[in-house]
Amino acid sequence: MADSVRIDKYLWAIRVYKTRSDATEACNGNKIKVGGQNAKPSKMVKVGETIEVRKGAIVLTYKVKALLEKRVGAALVPDYAINLTPQSELDKLRAPVETFFVRRDRGAGRPTKKDRREIDEIRGEIGTGDFGFDDIPDDVAAHFGLSEEDDF
Repeated sequence: MADSVRIDKYLWAIRVYKTRSDATEACNGNKIKVGGQNAKPSKMVKVGETIEVRKGAIVLTYKVKALLEKRVGAALVPDYAINLTPQSELDKLRAPVETFFVRRDRGAGRPTKKDRREIDEIRGEIGTGDFGFDDIPDDVAAHFGLSEEDDF
């Protein structure tokens, strides 16, 4: 087997990307670094090199353990790449998305500009911390059909 393989092919083979085209686009978009340097899709990687992959808000880090050119099953990936991603980066995947759902009657349509301002005002007052029904003003809760039984 060759002593090096294309980075886009390698990332596809170890299942970082679903398609090789996705891996190529990531390389072209400067989302892949090999040894701290941006990598083009044709960059050849060797055993022992470190690869950084930026996917969304996280940066995945892999060390090349062995080379391969064909895609392998998920169970075999640890034989070819060592995942060096810090736990703090992986925790970003599990971070809850802060959402605030306002119940609206079916058929009520989109919120009006006035409704939107009220919703934004509530979100600003509540912030990102923990809150309960008691934290919402009575008139606002009544306007949006919220009751104490609603789960926040």
